[in-house]
Amino acid sequence: MKKQVHSIEVRNAALARLSERGVTVEDIAEIVYLMQSPYHPGLTMEPCIESVKAVLEKREMQHAILVGIELDTLAEKGLLSEPLQSIIATDEGLFGCDETLALGSVFGYGSIAVTTFGHLDKHKVGVIKRLDTKTAEGRVHTFLDDLVASVAANASSRMAHRMRDEQEAEMARAEALREHEAELRVEEKGKGTEQAG
Repeated sequence: MKKQVHSIEVRNAALARLSERGVTVEDIAEIVYLMQSPYHPGLTMEPCIESVKAVLEKREMQHAILVGIELDTLAEKGLLSEPLQSIIATDEGLFGCDETLALGSVFGYGSIAVTTFGHLDKHKVGVIKRLDTKTAEGRVHTFLDDLVASVAANASSRMAHRMRDEQEAEMARAEALREHEAELRVEEKGKGTEQAG
């Protein structure tokens, strides 16, 4: 019977691969901040970082990161067979498997994540731009730039939904407080009427 890989091992490997490729949680959180701050004045980096970390805890995201970075690394070393080697090494314009892998990890976070991913894929924000820029160093980030966009889009969507939930909970608390205060006023008024009688 083959050994089952423990989820902690998978998570640690995915985080290690990102780090080895020069991508930090903070790099991705900066993109989340840029995407969400127009809608939430006063937003700080802390919830953005927390949201990125939560997305990176998802096994499906970890698997996509491991697969994508492995293919990028093999292409860097020239270890893929042709024509796949050339397609991935040059980030061939008509090659869509990188976006497909990343997009598959976005669907679990709803339509906000899907549209945010499309925006990030087109506009190359933050660290995504650095990864997408082809350099003479021989580095290949064909999959990684899209995977980072996927994590950022998921974290951004997660934050948008949670912040709405928090706003609605705050409104419900305020309404409950108003109702309670109104009940107290009615009660006090009733006591005053009894004493007057």
